Amino acid sequence: MAIRIGDEAPDFTAETTEGTIRFHEWIVDKWAILFSHPKDFTPVCTTELGYMAKLKPEFDKRNTKIIGLSADPVTDHSRWVKDIEETQGAAINYPMIGDPELKVAKQYDMIHPNATAGPNRTPVDNQTVRNVFIIGPDKKVKAILIYPMSAGRNFDEVLRLLDAVQLNAQQTVATPVNWKPGDEVIIPTSVSDEEAKKKYPQGFKTHKPYLRTVRLP
Repeated sequence: MAIRIGDEAPDFTAETTEGTIRFHEWIVDKWAILFSHPKDFTPVCTTELGYMAKLKPEFDKRNTKIIGLSADPVTDHSRWVKDIEETQGAAINYPMIGDPELKVAKQYDMIHPNATAGPNRTPVDNQTVRNVFIIGPDKKVKAILIYPMSAGRNFDEVLRLLDAVQLNAQQTVATPVNWKPGDEVIIPTSVSDEEAKKKYPQGFKTHKPYLRTVRLP
């Protein structure tokens, strides 16, 4: 079943490097980032996992938990994290899900539902398991990013996207192209000018009837 923005994130129970978790219980009332990998001991993923460990304090500030997944057993993860720390200069400080039977990958529509698991599978067999899901405290999927194996993910962009969807959850605003925290935001067309004047007494700019921007205090 395809997973789309607005759907409830599938719940699952899985082994991780920090013990067994039930996903929804693990999220509790926080935001969550679930990001996946096709196989352990792969070069691009090694750099990504290390960078996420360095970024974890930024996600902590945003009330967001991060969790990785790889289509290999946790026993392999435990060996891989040593390589990640050695080469990337950062120890893994978040759980990594073992998914050797591809159960979570299939639940999240990361791989063909008829794909078969097994120790002889290669990264190419699992190459579609390269997703990022941003999940809200309500357990709904807020954003999905999918990358090919050859391109390292931009996790600074994931952080920026998280800021945008969190702002949208807090206030009735949208964000324009290349928005960063502190930039002007867009007033949705569902908000009338009269409502906007009450909500934003500091004033707002009307570029077109459908395009109004405001700088939040």
